[in-house]
Amino acid sequence: MIQVVIWLIAFTAILVLSFKRWESVSPALDKALPEAMKSRGDNAAVWSLALAILGATTLVRPVEILLTVILIGLVGLIGAKVAGWASSKVDHH
Repeated sequence: MIQVVIWLIAFTAILVLSFKRWESVSPALDKALPEAMKSRGDNAAVWSLALAILGATTLVRPVEILLTVILIGLVGLIGAKVAGWASSKVDHH
């Protein structure tokens, strides 16, 4: 129960702060994201909500987030290696 309360407090704090300071958060977010995901237009509520969920979850359960990131990285690395291997086996006329 205490984890839920801590998560809700962190979520609310991050959501309010990122939404209020969107003008300073948006350029930093744009630097970290690829071109297709850049925050154009009126996406402050969506991105603030996403940042609040990720931030609160990272504060409450950091080990699970770290393991998830490592797992996604390994799957991406293996996928890139398999795609490279498959591409080398294809006969390009």
